[in-house]
Amino acid sequence: MTALDSSRRGTSTAGRSEPGGVLGREHRGLSVGIVSVVMLIAFEATAVGTAMPVAARELNGVPLYAFAFSAYFTTSLFAMVLSGQWSDRAGPLLPVTVGITAFGAGLLMSGTAGAMWLFILGRAVQGLGGGMVIVGLYVVVSRAYEERLRPAIMAAFAAGWVIPSVVGPLAAGTVTERLGWRWVFIGIPVLVVLPLALALPAIRRKASGPAGPGAPAVPFDGRRIRLALAISLGAGLLQYAGQDLRWLSLVPAVAGAALLVPAALGLLPRGTYRAARGLPSVVLLRGVAAGAFISAESFVPLMLVTERGVSPTLAGLSLAVGGATWALGSYLQSRPRTEPYRERLMVLGMLLVAAAIATAPSVLIPSVPVWIVGVAWGFGCLGMGMVIASTSVLLLKLSAPEEAGTNSAALQISDGLTNAVLLTAGGAAFAALGGGSVAGHTAQGGSHPVAFAAVFLPMAGVALVGAWVATRLRAGTGSR
Repeated sequence: MTALDSSRRGTSTAGRSEPGGVLGREHRGLSVGIVSVVMLIAFEATAVGTAMPVAARELNGVPLYAFAFSAYFTTSLFAMVLSGQWSDRAGPLLPVTVGITAFGAGLLMSGTAGAMWLFILGRAVQGLGGGMVIVGLYVVVSRAYEERLRPAIMAAFAAGWVIPSVVGPLAAGTVTERLGWRWVFIGIPVLVVLPLALALPAIRRKASGPAGPGAPAVPFDGRRIRLALAISLGAGLLQYAGQDLRWLSLVPAVAGAALLVPAALGLLPRGTYRAARGLPSVVLLRGVAAGAFISAESFVPLMLVTERGVSPTLAGLSLAVGGATWALGSYLQSRPRTEPYRERLMVLGMLLVAAAIATAPSVLIPSVPVWIVGVAWGFGCLGMGMVIASTSVLLLKLSAPEEAGTNSAALQISDGLTNAVLLTAGGAAFAALGGGSVAGHTAQGGSHPVAFAAVFLPMAGVALVGAWVATRLRAGTGSR
C-alpha cells in the first residue's frame, strides 16, 4: 500500500452542484480533473497488485518479489519531499505534471521489462511519480479551495478509490489471464491522457505560481532534500534486511536505522514523536492510523485462507464491504454539522479501528463464523474513513499557504514510513512464531494461530495509542 493508499475509498458532498460547492461552476473543472488523477493512481494500485505475482514468475524474479513493492515506496518518500519543496516555491503545476508523466513512464518500463531488475526499476520510477503527484494535489487543494470546501474535496479524493477497488482486481485478473500481465502495465498509461487533459489546465488557472501576492518567497531547502535521500536509502536498507533474516542482515538494518531515524526527525514537524499538540499530533496520527490498519489488513486474507480454508477469492471479498463503510466515514467527516466535533469523531474512528483489528483474529477459534471478519472490517474502515480524510483537512487548516507542500510531504512520509515499519515488525513477529510455514497449510492441516495473534493484537494496541493522539489535535500553548 503506497502513500495515496492512506486517502482511498470514500464519498463526499462533492456530488452537490450548487454554486460555491466543489462541483459548482467555479470549481467543477478542477474537481473533476484532480479526482480523475486520484482514480488513475487508485486503479494502478489495485490492478497491478493482481498481475504482480504472474509478472514475477515469468521474469524468474520471485525471490525479488518484495522489492517490486519496496522500490515504489522508497523512491516515493524522496519524491514527496521534493514535490513539497517544488510546490511551495513555484506552485504545484509542474510537480503534478512531471509526477503523472513519470508514473506512466514507470508503468511502460515495467510492462516491457525483459528482466526482473528492469521491472523493479520501472516500479521505482512509478514511485517517484506517485509521490510527487499526491503532495502536489494537496497543495492544489490548499490554494484553490476555501477551508469550508476542503472536507468535501478530501472525501472526493477518497471516493476516487471506490470504483477502482472493485473493478481493478477483476479487470486486471481478466486481462492477465486472456492477454498476459504485460497488458495490465502497458494499458494503464493510456488512462493518463484523461487526467492530464482535465486537471492541468484547471491547475494552471487556479493554483499555479507562488503561494500568492504578498506571500514570502520560499527558498529551496537543500537540507530537506538530503534528508529525503537519507530516509529513502534508510528505508530501503531496512526493507532489504527484513527480506533476509540472517545475522549478516543486521549490518544493513543498523545502517538503515542510522540513516532513517535522524532523517525522519528532521523531516517531520518538531514534537511529532512525543505527540505535541496541534500539527505534530495530526502528522503522527496519520502514521499511527495507516500503519496499524494496513499492517493488520495485509494478514487478513492469509489468515482466512490458511487457518479457515477459505478460497482466495472469498478471502478478498470478505474485505469488500470496507469500501462502502470507508466511503461512509469520509462522508460523515465532510458534513458541516460534524465540523465542531471533528476531534471527537477521530477518537471514535480510532476506537473502531482498534476494535476491528482486535476482533479479526477471533476467527482463529473454529466455532467463530468467518463472516465476523467482514463485519469487523466494515466498522474498522468506517473509522479509517473518518480519520484519514480528517487528518488531511486539519493539516491544511494548520498550515500557512507557503508551508502547505512541506507539511503535506510530512503527512505522507508519516503515513508511508509508519506503515513500512509496522508491517516489517509484524512480519518479523509472524515469521518468528512459525508463520512462515503456514502457506502449505489449510484448516485441515497444521496451523499457527499464535503467529497471527502476534500481528493483530499489537496492532490493535497501536490503534488505541492513536485514539489518545486524537485527543491532542487542537493546537495550544506549548504545542511544539
